[in-house]
Amino acid sequence: MKKASSNPKSKLPLTRSLNIRTIFPFWLPLAATWLMMSVEGPFLAAIIARLQEPKFNLAAYGVAYSFAVLFEAPVIMIMSASTALVKDKDSLLKLKKFIYILNTIVTLSLALFIFPPIFSYITLHLIGLPSEVAKLTHYACLIFLPWPASIGYRRFYQGILIRNNLTRRVAYATVMRLLAMAITALICYKFSQLPGAMVGAISLSVAVVSEAVAIKIMSMSSVAHFLSNDSSKKPLTLLSITKFYSPLSLTSILGLAVYPIITFFLGQSRMAIESLAVLPVINSLVFIFRSMGLSFQEVAIALLGEKNEGYRPLRNFAVLLGVIVVSLLFIVNFTPLAFIWFHRISGLSLELTKFAIFPAQILTIIPGLTVLISFQRAILVNHKKTTPITIATGLEISIIFLSLFLTIKGFNLVGAVAAAIALVVGRLSANGYLFWPGSKILKSKSNQAKLRLPF
Repeated sequence: MKKASSNPKSKLPLTRSLNIRTIFPFWLPLAATWLMMSVEGPFLAAIIARLQEPKFNLAAYGVAYSFAVLFEAPVIMIMSASTALVKDKDSLLKLKKFIYILNTIVTLSLALFIFPPIFSYITLHLIGLPSEVAKLTHYACLIFLPWPASIGYRRFYQGILIRNNLTRRVAYATVMRLLAMAITALICYKFSQLPGAMVGAISLSVAVVSEAVAIKIMSMSSVAHFLSNDSSKKPLTLLSITKFYSPLSLTSILGLAVYPIITFFLGQSRMAIESLAVLPVINSLVFIFRSMGLSFQEVAIALLGEKNEGYRPLRNFAVLLGVIVVSLLFIVNFTPLAFIWFHRISGLSLELTKFAIFPAQILTIIPGLTVLISFQRAILVNHKKTTPITIATGLEISIIFLSLFLTIKGFNLVGAVAAAIALVVGRLSANGYLFWPGSKILKSKSNQAKLRLPF
C-alpha cells in the first residue's frame, strides 16, 4: 500500500510543545485572512454611503447580504470539516464529491428564492420592506447568485491547506479577494451610475470567485500530497460525512438565519429605515474584532490532539485573545474614535452616526464571546460530537427571537438597540449551554485536561 512521502511542511506543530509562541504563527495567517475579509464591509459601506440615496441603498445592501449569507450557511462549516476529515486520498475525494453536491443544492435554492413572485412576497409582505428598498435588494440578490458555491468551493480547499500547515497560502488568496473587491468597487464608483446596493453585490461576487480560483491553484501541491496517500484505515462514505456534517450545516443555517430574523423585526420597529441602514455598518465594525475569534476555530481543531494534549496552551491563548479583542473594541466604541469611524470613515451622516454609537457599544462584548464559542465548538468537532453545537445555536436563535419580540413589540425599543441586546443575550445563552458537553468530552478523553472558563 502506497504511503505519502515525508513532507516537513505539511506537519502540524506538535501538541506536546504547544505554547503561545508556537500557536501564534499558526493562527496569524488565518487571523489575517478573517481580518482582511472584515475590511470588506466597512469599505463597501463607505462606498455606498457616498453614492446616491445612501439610506435606501445601505438598507438594501444589508438585507441582500443577509439573504446571501443565509444561503451560504450550509457550506460555511466545510472548512472545519475539511480540516478535521481530510487525511488521505479516500477522504479527500469523498468530501470533494459531497461539497459539489451541496454547492449545487444551495445555488438552486438561491435561484428559487429570487424568483420574483416568491421574493416579492417575502420582502414586501412578510418583512414589510419599503418598495424602493425591496427593488434594490432584488437586484443585489440576483448578483449574489454565484456567492454560495464559490464560498463552499474555496472553504473546502482552505481546510486542506490548514491540515497541511500552509495557513499563509490561505491569507495570500484572501489578498487576491480583497484586491478584486476593491478594484471592482472603485471602478463601479468612478465609471458607472449603478445603485450602491448593486455596486456592493458586484464587488463581493467578483471577490469570492477570484479567491476561489486562487485558493484552488495554491492548494494543488497539498491535494497531490493527500492523493498520494492510499493508506486509509477507515474509509469515509457519503453517509458518514452527512452524519458528521449535518449538525454543522444546521448550526450555520440557524446561526445565519438570525440576520433575516433581525431584518424582519427591524422592518417593523421604531425608526426602521435608520436601523436597517446602520446595522450593516455596525456589524462591519464588530466583525473586524470578531474575526480574530472566528479564525481560532480551525486552529484549535487542528492542534487539540486526539486526547486534548493541546487544550491547556490553546485555552491560555484563547484567554489572551479574548481580553485583547474586547479591550480594543471598547476603546473604539467608548471614545471619540466611534465618531471618526462611523462618520468620517464609514461616511454616515451626523444623524445616523449618533444613532449607531449606542447599539455598537452594547455589542462590545461580542468578540470575546466569539473566541469562547469558537474554542467550545472546536473541542466538539475535534471529537466528532457535532450535535451539541446545533442545539446551542438553536437555543441562541430562540433567545434572540424572544428578545426581539419583547424589546420591539413589548417595550417599543429602537430597532438597532433591540437587535444589539438580542445578539448579546443570545450568544451568552449558547456559550453557557456548551460548557456542559465540552466538559464531558474533556473529562472522558484526558484526566489532565479540565474545562475552565477561558475568561
